[in-house]
Amino acid sequence: MYVRLAGLTLFFSLGGSALADDHPYIDTDNSQCMEGPVAQFGRYVGDWKITDESLAQNGSGWTPGATKRWIFECIGNGTAVQDFWMPSSSGFGTNLRTYNPDTEKWDIVWAATNVKGFTHISAVQNAEGNIEMDIVSPVPDPPRRIIFFSPEGEGWNWAMQMSQDNGETWFDVYRIKATPWTGEVGD
Repeated sequence: MYVRLAGLTLFFSLGGSALADDHPYIDTDNSQCMEGPVAQFGRYVGDWKITDESLAQNGSGWTPGATKRWIFECIGNGTAVQDFWMPSSSGFGTNLRTYNPDTEKWDIVWAATNVKGFTHISAVQNAEGNIEMDIVSPVPDPPRRIIFFSPEGEGWNWAMQMSQDNGETWFDVYRIKATPWTGEVGD
């Protein structure tokens, strides 16, 4: 399926191998996203069950969320990694992630249901192997960043952090645990 948003056509295959047979730019073997810098996000390619929790606004504790699904795919012979965020209730979102060898950073656009326009994000892999994503525009107030932690075992963790002192210190406000989607009841 193709969706046109603000002048950008995004391709949504959602794991559909039948579509991949008709469109050679969908990498069903994912090998092109497992080499070089693209492997930084390529290692998240897959179909993931998401469990999450949010910090209460007053900081008093964590509240679990509903199960979600997040699919990452390699597209365009390793040109990009695109993901599809699918909450269990309503809404939908997608990121298109491309690596820029000139800046040695990731250029990312996020589009979602009920969000006006695109969110532009820049990301870089840190010395620990985690990917730090900074929201470039629209500029969030207070500042926020996202961390993709290196995969461990059969899953990985993710955190959205906020700063109350212009980036001097950060604290988690939303956390995700990703495990393989099995498609079973309750997923």
